[in-house]
Amino acid sequence: MTTALPRFPVLQAPPAWRVVDFISDLHLQAGEPATFEAWRRYMAGTPADAVFILGDLFEVWVGDDAAGAPGFEQDCARILADAAGRCDVFFMPGNRDFLVGQAFLGGCQTRLLPDPTVFDFAGQRWLLSHGDALCLDDTDYQRFRADVRSPAWQQAFLARPLAERQGIARGLREQSEARKRTSQPEDYADVDGAAARQWLAAAKATTLIHGHTHRPADHELGDVPNLMGAPSGHGATQLQRVVLSDWDAAATPPRAQVLRGSAHGLQRIDLAGC
Repeated sequence: MTTALPRFPVLQAPPAWRVVDFISDLHLQAGEPATFEAWRRYMAGTPADAVFILGDLFEVWVGDDAAGAPGFEQDCARILADAAGRCDVFFMPGNRDFLVGQAFLGGCQTRLLPDPTVFDFAGQRWLLSHGDALCLDDTDYQRFRADVRSPAWQQAFLARPLAERQGIARGLREQSEARKRTSQPEDYADVDGAAARQWLAAAKATTLIHGHTHRPADHELGDVPNLMGAPSGHGATQLQRVVLSDWDAAATPPRAQVLRGSAHGLQRIDLAGC
């Protein structure tokens, strides 16, 4: 399966930024308080000048009106707003929380980040994405993704009563959990390497940072001639794909990892047990 190239908007970091953090796939939900508490502590204490949440902060999001009454969603909004008072906070929609809207984000001073976005920081050019759009082998999901990202589908879904939307979400979560119990990790599609290279070349970026697959690793994608036109292997630039970890503070061992960027590059910070 092939896909048309998306637009690649550029976010230029302010000169004062020294440290930035990337997280994704926390899948926050009221029934998993350990992960919520790990995230709360992290957001309250990170030294980063900016935090980039690259999708699936929430296990599910059925509309911004879910945060209209006291409860879990409002607690999350408070944490985001508190963090935004100390650093810049960015949110990129994932496959579970693509319905997070400006009403919610604006209320907690969090900036919506298009997927994908080129991030120009400290002399480096990183391409940020949730990652699901690049899992091309999962053709059923790509068709589903195209449907639910359409304005018509979203308008129709959000027009349903909140309780009905919450019921639909519970059903989808149950289906997802059942699939996890009967599937192996290798059953899930991974990011397509050729498509990732194509995105990086079009975006003039060297590193793709993404989540979604829950397979934290660094992947070499080969090299490309540098800006001076040197041939491959002679002054060429190495392309890579850096995959973020999911979070599950109740797992054995627990998972709560941050990818921290600076002028020195990228470093994985393990928060589990802290």
